[in-house]
Amino acid sequence: MIKAIATELILRKNELPKTIETIYFGGGTPSLLTIDEIQFLIDTIQQNFTVIDNPEITLEANPDDLLENQIIQLSKSPINRLSIGIQSFFEDDLKSMNRAHTAAESVNCLSVATRHFENITVDLVYGIPNMSVEKWKVNLQKVFDFGINHISSYALTVEPKTALDSFIKKGKYPPLDEQLAAQHFDILVEETAKNGFRHYEISNFGKPNYFSKHNTSYWQGKPYLGVGPSAHSFNGKQRSWNVSNNAKYIKSIQQEKLPNEVETLSINDRFNETIMTGLRTIWGVSLTQIEQDFGEKYKNHLLKSADKFIKQRLLFIEENTIRTTHKGKFLVDGIASELFTVD
Repeated sequence: MIKAIATELILRKNELPKTIETIYFGGGTPSLLTIDEIQFLIDTIQQNFTVIDNPEITLEANPDDLLENQIIQLSKSPINRLSIGIQSFFEDDLKSMNRAHTAAESVNCLSVATRHFENITVDLVYGIPNMSVEKWKVNLQKVFDFGINHISSYALTVEPKTALDSFIKKGKYPPLDEQLAAQHFDILVEETAKNGFRHYEISNFGKPNYFSKHNTSYWQGKPYLGVGPSAHSFNGKQRSWNVSNNAKYIKSIQQEKLPNEVETLSINDRFNETIMTGLRTIWGVSLTQIEQDFGEKYKNHLLKSADKFIKQRLLFIEENTIRTTHKGKFLVDGIASELFTVD
């Protein structure tokens, strides 16, 4: 698999025209890689792409994967940012979400990680039915107490055919409560602001100089290259995604064939994605940029569609840019979909 990923990098070395600023080891369990394997992949990138002097290099992991020795070894590697899937510091929450790690492992992991890494982001889940407001505040305070500089936080969703889906249908677990999720979200926004975080994207909160450079590039529509099974890529006008089967992926790469499907986005697709991602961020949607990229017709459509949300104080226009209000943030996906154009 490591050799196949390296080969794919070489096969696709001409797909990113600009200098690489970020590298992200995510999806699956990249923490299973040895330090030598991580170094090999980074070396392959350095040899085949133009990379800035000090790129942001993130490794995604769960607390049970990050033992003390692993963290120490990673701190000596080019990895300079950890993304840790804490989700909750309460055992009952972790069990309901079918997480493999324990609350104690989360605490131990952060205790070690914060001694060796300055740039750490943690994932937290809110809107869990049995999570009281007090428990949610405890989760946030624990993160603050560890001196973490970035939080990604998402409302609990129930995927079909999961254990949680089954428990809810059988009445063994309460259904999701949108009002509770909204209450948790308001507390999240309020408490992170008190602790020096900026709410720079709907689900992301960072202290100054600690915003995720990698994820910000997605939201700003910059091209990116994803390698490995199931990885997605974007070049500004096309999306592609690799086959999700490991054996098929390796076999195809060994034959020097890219195991991916490609979709060319229509002008409407690109406009809609610009609206969706822009409204989720503090940077909003620039009307000047919309007119420049898509034309006056699209700008006028956007202004007309946004008018009712401006009157409802869910959106506002400032410096020729449309942004969400505090009230609009929690409803942003629904608002964005009503601003879309359809083929």
